[in-house]
Amino acid sequence: MNILFLCTGNSCRSVLSEATFNHLAPVGLKAISAGSQPAGQLHPRAVSLLTSKGISTEGYYSKSWDNLPVMPDIVVTVCSNAAGETCPAYLGPVLRTHWGVDDPGHVVGTEEEITAAFEKTYGIIRARIEAFLALPMTDLDDKAKLKAELDKIGTILA
Repeated sequence: MNILFLCTGNSCRSVLSEATFNHLAPVGLKAISAGSQPAGQLHPRAVSLLTSKGISTEGYYSKSWDNLPVMPDIVVTVCSNAAGETCPAYLGPVLRTHWGVDDPGHVVGTEEEITAAFEKTYGIIRARIEAFLALPMTDLDDKAKLKAELDKIGTILA
């Protein structure tokens, strides 16, 4: 099963999600990330945070949803509607859910405030991924049940 974490720039939240998911997921589940308007590079603080958590960033890069190496089974948008962002709409025949989280890459403030924003975003993403991975495998076969569970997971705030 392939999970696509999708946002606009594919430099921070979607990459945090992809790398964290792949770090935690069992064989048979794989995440990719992409953006509708990729930034062209990963946010340095996102890379640094992942490294500090022992999560490899090797092979990850900011990429377009137009050049996906595989067809996703599930698309998870991670942009923040609450912040007025417009999330890209993936139109393929997939299961869709929204796990909105604020973009720490746009936080302005002291070093401590910016670091705290990245840690908070990572904590939310990780908690949601852990909840997804804790679902019984039988739930993954029932699309309606899986959709309801994924939508509920999108409300977890760490």
